[in-house]
Amino acid sequence: MMRAPPLLLLLAACAPPLRAEATPTLASWEPAADAPWCPYKVLPEGPEAGGGRLCFRSPARGFHCQAPGCAAHASASRSLRASVLRNRSVLLQWRLAPAAARGVRAFALNCSWRGAYTRFPCERVLLGASCRDYLLPDVHDGVRYRLCLQPLPLRVQPAAPSPEPAGPAECVEFAAEPAGMREIVVAMTAVGGSICVMLVVICLLVAYITENLMHPAFGRPGGLRRQP
Repeated sequence: MMRAPPLLLLLAACAPPLRAEATPTLASWEPAADAPWCPYKVLPEGPEAGGGRLCFRSPARGFHCQAPGCAAHASASRSLRASVLRNRSVLLQWRLAPAAARGVRAFALNCSWRGAYTRFPCERVLLGASCRDYLLPDVHDGVRYRLCLQPLPLRVQPAAPSPEPAGPAECVEFAAEPAGMREIVVAMTAVGGSICVMLVVICLLVAYITENLMHPAFGRPGGLRRQP
């Protein structure tokens, strides 16, 4: 039986053990407890990046997307989720690994919708590093939307013109369910039921009038006698 050379045995003993590549663990969809407010700016349309009024919103805590009143759409990495509600509003939620979240300065949200031949911008929002959700109040039925979230890194120098992105942009696409036809069908069903009830009441009323008023039973008085 052949034995391995002592040098190979020594190298094998000194070699570090193989480790599996660590997969970044994503945080929960629930916002952090120490982030009571989310600062954001809705940027104006056009090439200028400045402007916009600073606003604050409270995070959506304890939200659960439940069918049929809500439809959830997720990005490829499952770190960005869009919940399309029945009232034509969309709650966008995202989550990051703790190590990646420490290097984020802000988030840039870009919204666009697909036309017949090209895409059109609909909204640009700059959100603070503590934000983990954003609400789009109104979307159109039957339009294909695309929402992309870009993390912005911390600035090494204050005079840096445009820092490199902290990570790739996450995008999610969705289309709001057309609710107009469904509402029309529900309204027509309700009106049709009311008309049927009214017709039944009219038929019963006609039958009562025909039976009691059109053919009355006249009795002859007993005191009257027939003349010869």
